Amino acid sequence: MNLEWSGQERIPAGRDVVWAFVNDPAKLATCLPEVQQSSVLDAHTLEATVGVALGPVRGKFKFKIVLEPRADGNHLDMKINGGGLGSVVDLVAGADLSTDGATTVLDWKSTASMRGPIATVGGRVIDAQAHRVISQTFENVKNRLSASA
Repeated sequence: MNLEWSGQERIPAGRDVVWAFVNDPAKLATCLPEVQQSSVLDAHTLEATVGVALGPVRGKFKFKIVLEPRADGNHLDMKINGGGLGSVVDLVAGADLSTDGATTVLDWKSTASMRGPIATVGGRVIDAQAHRVISQTFENVKNRLSASA
């Protein structure tokens, strides 16, 4: 099963502050919902174990997350690979950063490929859960940045 998502997030912080935050695996790990354990492997890579509940599929999934920032500081790609419970998830996401006054704008899109029992749950269930996780992640980023300001 393949799914795609896209959107725009407005973060009330300067672009340089947001750029530094989203390129820090340890900080990003604190923003992912349902993280049970995480470890930073290097400056651009982390592993995370997360709780997953999609219809009848419930359990732990382990993911490797690789951040691939462009040198110009205006675009970040992220690759997430892993799975659990006999399922595999591969996700590629990208975000363009721009500014609107004191606000940083992230125009993002992602595509995911899922195989195994998780793919049998159904696109609508997965899509609804993905929207919840995406929204919560961006909300957590905004909260962490406003707390550190």
